Parts: sequence; structure tokens; C-alpha cells
Amino acid sequence: MSRPPETTEEAGSGTRVGRFARAERWVHRTTAALMGVCVLTAACLYVPQLAELVGRRALVVTLHRWTGVALPVPLLAGLASRALRADLGRLNRFGPHDRRWLRAALRRDRRPGSRPAGKFNAGQKIYAAWVAGATLVMLGTGLMMWFTDLVPLVWRTSATFVHDWLALTLGIVLAGHIGMALADPEARRGMRTGSVGRAWAERQHPLWRD
Repeated sequence: MSRPPETTEEAGSGTRVGRFARAERWVHRTTAALMGVCVLTAACLYVPQLAELVGRRALVVTLHRWTGVALPVPLLAGLASRALRADLGRLNRFGPHDRRWLRAALRRDRRPGSRPAGKFNAGQKIYAAWVAGATLVMLGTGLMMWFTDLVPLVWRTSATFVHDWLALTLGIVLAGHIGMALADPEARRGMRTGSVGRAWAERQHPLWRD
């Protein structure tokens, strides 16, 4: 199978620009691994066919709980990295060009220059904020479901409802994230090696000048 034209050109040009530091890549990989375990164990707990296939429900529950508690740890540890802190600042800033990007995305406008973006585009910023918020809510509701003796029954019932439906929504959003990553080899290479082709960067993130 041949690579997309832009990937072949970028690989042959030898012109690469740094995108992610080593600490950022490790935070991403560790968080992805923990999230994957959470999703798989949740599926084994809620899908009867998987529950019968795997068995050992108590072990699955324990694994699900502790991976959920550990989920924020990679990001917290990664705050020691100046590069990660700088990128978090970029993700938290939403400017006029991001609104232009969103309008063009909603109109499915793919004309050159219609989707201006810095190091992260508006879609990536919204995704990062949503996943961060969802993870905190999942952690809080999960702790309520875990420590049943410390939480009133009505709180546990509400927490279970929120946890289950948010887990389903989070699974769908993660599947979309993975699908978009699979469709962009150069973006995956950036997360794997830390650098991307300059032509890709200028095309996908024209306002990125770092």
C-alpha cells in the first residue's frame, strides 16, 4: 500500500520540526494505556457475553477501580515538564481563529486557509477539555460507587447513572479520536517520534510558528 502523497513527500524531504517532547509522549502513552484498561474492564462488567467469557468479576472490578484512580497520575507527574505545561496553556486558549476553524468544520469547508490553527486546532482543544472534565466526573462518581458506606443511597444512585452514561459517551468519543488518528499517519508519527514534516505542519497548523 502506498502512503498518501503528502506523507511520502515529507518523509523524503528530511525537513522535520519538533512537536512533542519526550515527557509529553510518555504522558500520552501511559494515559492511553490506563484509559484502555478502564474501557475494557468496564465492557467486561457491563456486557454479559464478555463477563461470561472473562469471569473473575472481583478481579475485573479491582483492576477497573485502581486504573481509574491512577488515570490522572501521568498528567500530574508530567507537569514537571515545561513543554507539557506550555502545551496545556495553548490548549486552554481559545482565540478568533479557533472560531473560524469551527465554522469551517461545521460547513465542511476544506478550502486552503479556511481552517486556521495554531499548534492545536479548535477541535483538539474542545476534545482535550471535554476528556479532562469527563475523566474528573468519572473519577468522582466512581469513588462514590466504591465507598458505599460513606455516601448516601441517593448519591450512589445518581453517581451510578452519571458514571454509566458518561462512560458510554466517553467510549464513543475515544473511538472517534482513534479513528481520526488512524486517518492521519503524520499526526501519529508526531506523537510516536516527537517530530512532524514541515509541510504537514504548515498545511494543518499554519499559525504554529514555534
